[in-house]
Amino acid sequence: MNIEQQAIDDKLATIFKVLSDPHRISILRILHENGHEMTCGEVGEQLNLAKSTVSYHFKALRKAGLTNTRKVGQTKMLSINETTFEQYLPHFFDVS
Repeated sequence: MNIEQQAIDDKLATIFKVLSDPHRISILRILHENGHEMTCGEVGEQLNLAKSTVSYHFKALRKAGLTNTRKVGQTKMLSINETTFEQYLPHFFDVS
């Protein structure tokens, strides 16, 4: 196996590990369906989860490269990292 393939396999393993939590999949689905940036509070309201719990999941999703985070003052805005999904999970949101 070449180095490039190993890097891809490592990235996929990281992504699948993060996606092993159903709340994280729900967060991604909400972000995708909403179509724009959302805050921890907004996502938490839809999932009936505490803001701190959603923030914890946001961090894992960001580290795996599945989301982008933009800070506006004290607020973190989260959105889907379209590039990662196009490259590694192109049909992820086709599953209902």
